[in-house]
Amino acid sequence: MLATGRRRTLRLSTHLLSARTMSHILLDIPDESLLSLKLTEQAAAAEIRLAAAVKLYELGKLSSGAAALLAGVPRVLFLGKLADYGVASFRHEAGDLEAETRLA
Repeated sequence: MLATGRRRTLRLSTHLLSARTMSHILLDIPDESLLSLKLTEQAAAAEIRLAAAVKLYELGKLSSGAAALLAGVPRVLFLGKLADYGVASFRHEAGDLEAETRLA
């Protein structure tokens, strides 16, 4: 059991694609947050990576492939997880929709 008031440092790296060069980011998390999430440190790190990847995808900062790499999951699984966060799995801009309408 974690003592309240302490902080844990989570390593947010992934080893899914070990052939790629990876950076490591350390994040201090209050023990209370881990207790609230009811996750182990490793599971919390994976959840935080996924949440960050989803948000960066939603903001248009990362493609779905790049976001899946960040999350450490296959692209198909990442696209399926988007619905859990209320994020559309595809994006269309006004110009894209107009072009598709002309092609129809």
